[in-house]
Amino acid sequence: MRKEDLLEGDFLKRFKTGDELESFLSQLHKRGIEKMLEAELDVHLGYDKHSKSDNTNARNGYSTKSIKSDYGETIINVPRDRDSSFEPIVVPKRKGLAKGIESLVISLYAKGMSNADIEEQLREIYDFRLSPSVISRITDHISEDIVAWQNRPLEPIYFIVWMDGIVFKVRENSKVINKTVNIAVGLRKNGRKEVLGLWLGKNESAAFWMSVLTDMKARGVQDILITAPDNLNGFVSFPKNRTVLN
Repeated sequence: MRKEDLLEGDFLKRFKTGDELESFLSQLHKRGIEKMLEAELDVHLGYDKHSKSDNTNARNGYSTKSIKSDYGETIINVPRDRDSSFEPIVVPKRKGLAKGIESLVISLYAKGMSNADIEEQLREIYDFRLSPSVISRITDHISEDIVAWQNRPLEPIYFIVWMDGIVFKVRENSKVINKTVNIAVGLRKNGRKEVLGLWLGKNESAAFWMSVLTDMKARGVQDILITAPDNLNGFVSFPKNRTVLN
């Protein structure tokens, strides 16, 4: 790959339209759906996992199910209960996913979504079929996983970090609208690429991008040798394309 391609963001354009990004989005979509199913089972049983209960019904492992989405076919783990009375809602038995919820699920993991935003988005995903109390419990469950993913440790050094925006559907002010979610992809020392995070920003100001870099630093990044933003407004230009987080 030419150096010019790396610095001009051509790689990220290919990443955005190729199998690598599709695979990443598929895995994040799978993760979100499975956490929602776990939360649904908690509600069905009336107690959280690892909690004590007098309920004679209990968790009973998992079954697998193949689901089709805009990102291809994925195998998910569906939790089961002992008396087989659990009826999943987000992925009904003998049915597939509701059409068009993929981007809603993935955008839950973007930093910038408040708990209230997440709760509203889950109402949209569940098509308003659940009570506010049930949605609130599912929100609490999946929010823990969202925070864990957003704050996972990163490598100390990345040779290159590409940055660009992808349009996702996001619920805002009782409407589902298209919003740009900014994505950062880092090249590790072992040559493998890693999606560092998703950030939902109202604008692409210098202050916003500084918050993104500050977030990376807090998660362990000490140095980025080259930053390759794809003509993102407000991104700070560092001398010689070298960014030092100190």
